[in-house]
Amino acid sequence: MNNGLNGIVKAWEAKLKKSGAAAKRRANSIFTAMSVAHVDDDDDEIHNSTEISHVEKVFPNGDIYMGQWAENYPHGHGKYLWADGYLYVGDWYRGKITGQGKFTWPNGATYDGQFKNGSLDGEGVYIGSSDETYRGAWVCNMKHGKGVQHYANGDYYEGYFRRGQPDGKGRYKWKNENQYIGHWRRGRINGNGTLIWANGNRYDGNWENGLPRGNGTFRWVDGSFYVGVWCKDQREQSGTYYPSGSGSQSGNLDWDPQEVYLVSLSDCRISSSEEILVFPLQKAVNWRCEGDDTGKDGKENDARTGREVDEGLGTKEVDVARGKARPHIVIKPSRKQGLTISKGHKNYDLMLNLQLGIRHSVGRPAPATSLDLKASAFDPRDKKWTRFPPEGSKHTPPHQSCEFRWKDYCPSVFRTLRKLFKVDPADYMISICGNDALRELSSPGKSGSFFYLTNDDRYMIKTMKKSEVKVLIRMLSAYYNHVRAFENTLVTKFFGLHCVKLTGPAQKKVRFVIMGNLFCTEVAIHRRFDLKGSSHGRLTHKPESEIESTTTLKDLDLNFIFRLHKSLFQEFCSQVDKDCDFLEQERIMDYSLLVGVHFRDMSHSGGPLSSEPNVQTPTGNRDQVIGGRSSTTDLDVNDTNRRASNRLGSYVPARAELTVRNNGEAQLVGEPTGEYYDVTLVFGIIDILQDYDISKKLEHAYKSFQYDPSSISAVDPRQYSKRFRDFIFRVFTEDI
Repeated sequence: MNNGLNGIVKAWEAKLKKSGAAAKRRANSIFTAMSVAHVDDDDDEIHNSTEISHVEKVFPNGDIYMGQWAENYPHGHGKYLWADGYLYVGDWYRGKITGQGKFTWPNGATYDGQFKNGSLDGEGVYIGSSDETYRGAWVCNMKHGKGVQHYANGDYYEGYFRRGQPDGKGRYKWKNENQYIGHWRRGRINGNGTLIWANGNRYDGNWENGLPRGNGTFRWVDGSFYVGVWCKDQREQSGTYYPSGSGSQSGNLDWDPQEVYLVSLSDCRISSSEEILVFPLQKAVNWRCEGDDTGKDGKENDARTGREVDEGLGTKEVDVARGKARPHIVIKPSRKQGLTISKGHKNYDLMLNLQLGIRHSVGRPAPATSLDLKASAFDPRDKKWTRFPPEGSKHTPPHQSCEFRWKDYCPSVFRTLRKLFKVDPADYMISICGNDALRELSSPGKSGSFFYLTNDDRYMIKTMKKSEVKVLIRMLSAYYNHVRAFENTLVTKFFGLHCVKLTGPAQKKVRFVIMGNLFCTEVAIHRRFDLKGSSHGRLTHKPESEIESTTTLKDLDLNFIFRLHKSLFQEFCSQVDKDCDFLEQERIMDYSLLVGVHFRDMSHSGGPLSSEPNVQTPTGNRDQVIGGRSSTTDLDVNDTNRRASNRLGSYVPARAELTVRNNGEAQLVGEPTGEYYDVTLVFGIIDILQDYDISKKLEHAYKSFQYDPSSISAVDPRQYSKRFRDFIFRVFTEDI
């Protein structure tokens, strides 16, 4: 059998070497001998308690494993060959690819470096099938940290990466010898930097989204130069040309700065990296082969996980240490929220008015605005009223609704915010004012406000009290400066503030704000939590069987601790501190962190696939259905979006550790159980328009007589900020 297995493995390796010959030749020049040391020097416990053996196994699906084995999984050094051509040789830790190793794709691409729980994580070298190379730091399958990238077309980048894209300081050299040295953001030239062309000309100055923007100087080889304010829009371009010191050159006097945009930058396009479509984590492994411990009636007993699996009956989780049942996770099919507002609905006319007003506001011609707004733009008196008669007017179209008046608050500010948030005006109008109706959420919020969702789920519309409008306008200047300074801010994105005034005796006014919908994602949100850090009234009292994917759970419902990679955790903590400082300065309280959880690896019955920090329970079949969707599809979509998204709070990989509360509702954060789920998180800070006014002060005084003052939501902004941070930093921790 040994000779047969060796022959099969060698045949597969020969096939892989043949398909990736070009990559292999390059690999020989940069790869050093691969270390096969154990993952951790203090990993003696498993060696002392469990016998390590060398095995050669053939699985029913055609996969082959040869290497060290402990209990019921690979542990130590081993080689795994998938039937579809993937190959891994290196370290394993309790059944997961962890440590130093080499992963080879069927197309000849290779990664040689460090792994963690099946992810490319640490220092490593990737050589693509197109012969491109990246050498540097990785975090959760993404280039993150310092690295060097050789592109397939001959371009070269050396510098810092962030979530898969150049971000920070770096140098990019094109094949044609042009080069840029300076700052990057999200894969584009952004900030201060210098671009030097092969002919010796150069531009020194500010950049925005890959183009000169702001103050800058263009210099020619002969010593002449042009200094000014740069913009692709000629109307905002201004500057002065200075000839060289000798005065002999005057040929550039008629030079147009737009030539830089139209000609000089045409051969300075940033190359894209080869996309990795399948990662080691996505290659499911079935460890069970001959000799499985299968009992009577089709039951499999797994002493390691304390789980009894009964076909057709689901999974019963048993806490072996405490001898009691653990909370069980039940995933139900996801569905769209809300009721479509059709003709006959009580708010049908209001929806039409809203759509007419938005179309008018966004489509109205307006001068090009700079991101540097004047103080007058934030003046509360800067509002525009428009009358919408049914028969139409010079500026408004005819419509079938009753006559109404439309108000835009600080229109230039919100137009600039949409520009800052990269919102295309046409897409914005189509989402809100297209042929599809809005959806009204089933019940109003605690404040009495109603919520509406666009059909594509991108935007949420919330009706507002007059007091909330005043708070938003009061803090609008500080909000604008904050979101502009911190592109990764977690606070709610606001896109517009409006009012509809209906005609008739009542003269009813409906004020509303348009916000981004945090849960507009391409992966299913299986759990959502609204977290404040207070305990009074923060429990939904819903059993697991009644929790839907749209149920918003609260602090005392939370039964997880979310563990983030070190660099992501540090970034998260830093941004939460900055956002809380901003809200505290604006005297805001009662906000919360809204968290959406997508379970990446879950069995049919809702059980976790990881029962210890680094243990992967065999699945046998990758195409499991989770909430009516294929888990493999979710994984692929998730990884694609994680690479595409560079914003904190969007598609964040993490491990969720299950917790239990021993002393009932009083315990805000439960005790860890050691059971882990691989999850993707989306999160943001919402409800940021409640200031600590007289009503909240009275509420605090009244409830303090009945309950523990530290447990109620209405507290002083400084106290609220501290309590919120303390709680969030207990729920989110570094993954060690």
